[in-house]
Amino acid sequence: MNNIPTWQAVLAVDSRCELGEGPQWHASHERLYWCDILGKRLHWLSPATEKHGHYPLDQKVSLAAPLDDGNLLLVGEHALNRFNPTSGHIEKLYDFEADNPVTRSNDARVDRHGSLWLSSMGKQAEPEAGSLYRLHRGELCKLRTHLTIPNALCFSADGKMAYFTDTPTGQVMRWALDKQGWPLGEPKRFVDFSGHAGNPDGAVIDSEGCMWLALWGAGEVVRLNTDGQMIGRVVLPVNQPSCPVFAGPDLETLYITTAQEGLSAAQLAQTPTAGSLFAVQTGIKGLAEPPLRLT
Repeated sequence: MNNIPTWQAVLAVDSRCELGEGPQWHASHERLYWCDILGKRLHWLSPATEKHGHYPLDQKVSLAAPLDDGNLLLVGEHALNRFNPTSGHIEKLYDFEADNPVTRSNDARVDRHGSLWLSSMGKQAEPEAGSLYRLHRGELCKLRTHLTIPNALCFSADGKMAYFTDTPTGQVMRWALDKQGWPLGEPKRFVDFSGHAGNPDGAVIDSEGCMWLALWGAGEVVRLNTDGQMIGRVVLPVNQPSCPVFAGPDLETLYITTAQEGLSAAQLAQTPTAGSLFAVQTGIKGLAEPPLRLT
């Protein structure tokens, strides 16, 4: 552990989200978007100008995925909505577990085919209340059920592998995909963090095919090679990193969302920037992610 490269993340936006999640680079807008799921806000940052702000939302939203028409798809607790960040107009496109008051959306990411993998979980993390879906060309298909806190959705550069975790298990899984991006057979264990400090949360793949995985509770994001070996780590000044993403025109900056959720007053006093957005320059670039295609 002492011999691997280690970087220190620094504060990028003092947003102090209750549950910061779903960071997503919108290349055509040159904006980074991320969500405060529990605070019902969509935050944004323009790295070029360092301007930032947020939009209030009417439901818990976990991702704002860029659409190929330049708008955003908001992945919400009971609906998937098209959102125009210029006008503020919101249009409902699809129901999402609208008949299930127990659940909300959680982790989500666009795959190499321009389709969206998205998940649900219990609002109180009820065991096995969550599911995993794929939104492919406007059709929502359920891929897996009986998940508690699905996370770490990301995809190999060649589109042949999907990764995910059910956070309480500590296991990150790897799932082979066919040429259209659909799962083949059963997922297999990629790496086991059950004996490691922190729990696996959000993840992203870099331009070298390695995974950057947030470890909730451990205050770090680790870099894993394709064999699941830890080859780098980012240390944060807060304990609950939730998800990393590469952003900026050249995808050279790793941004990391964090959370205040569940922290005591004493813990918040010790880590006042918990829930904020952090950034680090590692010298490693990210992979461009395609916009979401609905048709």
